[in-house]
Amino acid sequence: MSVYIPVELQRKIRARFTECCAYCRTAEYLTVSTFEFEHIIPLSVGGETIFENLCLSCPTCNRYKAYRQTAIDADTQQEICLFHPQQQLWSEHFAWNEDATEIIPLTSVGRVTISALKMNRPQLIRVRRMWVKLGEHPPNIP
Repeated sequence: MSVYIPVELQRKIRARFTECCAYCRTAEYLTVSTFEFEHIIPLSVGGETIFENLCLSCPTCNRYKAYRQTAIDADTQQEICLFHPQQQLWSEHFAWNEDATEIIPLTSVGRVTISALKMNRPQLIRVRRMWVKLGEHPPNIP
């Protein structure tokens, strides 16, 4: 479902997430795709097109997340809420491994989000390795 997002709101979202995917932290300028404005709580379940419910997402994270807000934690078999980029801090749920090519979960929220969105898929780890060598990764996001 496509919905109009005012240009000023788009600018605010891009600035809030420093032109990077709110989930996998890929910088848009390093890719050949245009990032998308994702409704964290989907429109289909009452989410609104407001700043607090939008984030910038790479197309792949957006597709894997789709309408989901929760996932089953493989470690505990409990249903856990996915990471909410507007309400939670990335650094509280995720970290980079030693060579900054893989995202490491720090919490159950991080664990289910990494799994559900396939944030460490082999292709992305490979390209992150190249970005690190070029000095372009990881992004410096507060």
